[in-house]
Amino acid sequence: MAPVGGPGAKKGILERLDSGEVVVGDGSFLITLEKRGYVKAGLWTPEAIVDHPDAVRQLHMEFLRAGSNVMQTFTFSASEDNMGSKWEDVNAAACDLAREVAGKGDALVAGGISQTSVYRHHKDEARVKKLFQLQLEVFIRKNVDFLIAEYFEHAEEAVWAVEVLKESGKPVAVTMCIGPDGDMCGVKPGECAVKLVKAGAAIVGVNCRFGPSTSLKTMKLMKEGLQAAGLQAHLIVQSLGFHTPDCGKGGVVDLPEYPFGLEPRVATRWDIQKYAREAYNLGVRYIGGCCGFEPYHIRAIAEELAPERGFLPPASEKHGSWGSGLNMHTKPWIRARARREYWENLLPASGRPFCPSLSQPDA
Repeated sequence: MAPVGGPGAKKGILERLDSGEVVVGDGSFLITLEKRGYVKAGLWTPEAIVDHPDAVRQLHMEFLRAGSNVMQTFTFSASEDNMGSKWEDVNAAACDLAREVAGKGDALVAGGISQTSVYRHHKDEARVKKLFQLQLEVFIRKNVDFLIAEYFEHAEEAVWAVEVLKESGKPVAVTMCIGPDGDMCGVKPGECAVKLVKAGAAIVGVNCRFGPSTSLKTMKLMKEGLQAAGLQAHLIVQSLGFHTPDCGKGGVVDLPEYPFGLEPRVATRWDIQKYAREAYNLGVRYIGGCCGFEPYHIRAIAEELAPERGFLPPASEKHGSWGSGLNMHTKPWIRARARREYWENLLPASGRPFCPSLSQPDA
């Protein structure tokens, strides 16, 4: 199967999903750009889109080449309450840059909003919705293709986000940063999904906070909740690129390694191929990643689901399927690794003999 890529006729997000097409999302921006020296940990705000646009452009391009169908605007925490007077310039620049890169391939632009600090402190519906509305006005002016409300700990605030975004007439996706125990108020995943679909979301699921296996457990619960309620929606999963089986309800942020010591938990490309296949078998058709999810992880999704998509991404030109490129190695024991069975069954060591395999969450 030959790699393909480049501009072509673009179908909308719902047209793609309604036809059963696999949509590959993008991956990590804040964590990755922090490691590259362009984002400061703490508030995790995206000033880099204005201060260092080439760095953001490069990362968008890497995800596009790896197989992403969606260029999500780099607007996480870019609401007025987090960014003050910078918020509008950041949102506008993020839309322009995402559109520029999306135009180089068969990718759509998604305008993204996230949970607010106002909700956490005041739960003032009018103030929260006003913040969402301000960002939405920029997204409408820039004519993004669809909208994503992501990283919501509370179903109530996620519902408010959907209620605002659906007024645009554009398709709305929404993802919550929850695990199988549900949101921070005890609303179970299935109930969260029902509330979001009833509010007007066409695509629902989870992102961030939890690793691939835990995220898929939550997706199963969301799907079951929708089925029990007689509701239909497309499903989206964008997990961490880290393994987090020891997380509590708050997810990765409660682990003592967060955010500067997570590298030993990074998923391999083969872990992500398994994640992509399991997500697909669960009925999820919008599959991507969040923090820690690097371009090679996105390529792993695209390669695993290449039979369903009908093509490989451009980045596969430099990657042999299941290590097949190792057939060219001079050492026979390395050539012996050029097979799927080897990599599927490998139990990778951490190289840290005095470190535990699991941690105790701080909260």
